Amino acid sequence: MSTPTLKRTPLFDAHVAAGAKLVAFTGWEMPVQYTEGIRAEHEAVRDRAGVFDVSHMGEVQCSGPDAEAFLQHVLSNDVARMAIGGAQYSMLCNHDGGLLDDLFTYRLAADRFLTVTNAANHDSDVAWMREQAAGHDVQVEDVAGAYAMLAVQGPRAREIVEQIADSPLPARMQAARRIILGREALVCGTGYTGEDGVELLLAPADAPAVWEELLRRGVVPCGLAARDTLRLEVCYPLYGNDLSPDRNPIEADLGWACKEDTAFIGSEAVRRAREEGTAEKLVAFKMTGPGIARQGNPVAGGGEVTSGTMSPSLGIGIGMAYVPAERATVGQDLEIDVRGKLRSAVVAAKPLYTKETDG
Repeated sequence: MSTPTLKRTPLFDAHVAAGAKLVAFTGWEMPVQYTEGIRAEHEAVRDRAGVFDVSHMGEVQCSGPDAEAFLQHVLSNDVARMAIGGAQYSMLCNHDGGLLDDLFTYRLAADRFLTVTNAANHDSDVAWMREQAAGHDVQVEDVAGAYAMLAVQGPRAREIVEQIADSPLPARMQAARRIILGREALVCGTGYTGEDGVELLLAPADAPAVWEELLRRGVVPCGLAARDTLRLEVCYPLYGNDLSPDRNPIEADLGWACKEDTAFIGSEAVRRAREEGTAEKLVAFKMTGPGIARQGNPVAGGGEVTSGTMSPSLGIGIGMAYVPAERATVGQDLEIDVRGKLRSAVVAAKPLYTKETDG
């Protein structure tokens, strides 16, 4: 049996040149880290600025007279509240309220939206959305091939990108067209690190020059490993770890991004879960002794770790886990089976890291 060919982003050669260690990730050959190592990349984002190639993410454009009504039907948040140039986080749910994906949507015009999908779910998301589009005057286009995507994150990220932009960058949770290094880009005030910054959606051919210019200006190239430690410190969920079709938004602690009154697909199941409660809840935890919990580690008394790592900022093991609802309160002691040894942990408030907790 032949091994499936891994897809490569337009920045593949740049990653090789920067000394990246490349790994298979959701069908893509992606950089997991560069020569300086995970801690250096993580600290660069917390202290200055780092750049991630997230061109493996997918994009779907929905346009036409019914675009808003259609997205209101399929997305969990209140799409009608999004102004032109706005950004919104939401879930794609099945009819039972199960999580098919978590997404960011940008409103580009009154009747045109761009939704960014997780790489592993892109094809199934597009198929699901097209299936639900029946009866709506809307075009659902797979436009993943039209974009490369760079996430520039950290306290100095905006300042550095603005130096090569034609005008000030859009605010957090806003999106706007800009000229970046002489190239058209959709600049979005979003990210996955808990730091300020922007995500740049560019034509694939334009991405390498922008990447090289950012590195020339001192932005540190960062891989998947640092992306994971950064997002976990601020308790951003990862689809495939913390989110899946057999979990609903309420037990995943994402009820804030669900507006059941919009009658989105799965809203009745989500409303029921909100009113009646769920058997388990997704919590953040800190290890209170030695050991680093990992995905799949059982929690004594019920539950399972979905994500775990050593926190470079906090210097302790951290993670997220589904635990019985009655044990989901902050301060609750847990014991986690880490490779056959019970290790102590405690349910902690989200986010686990803020600037105030540093050091």
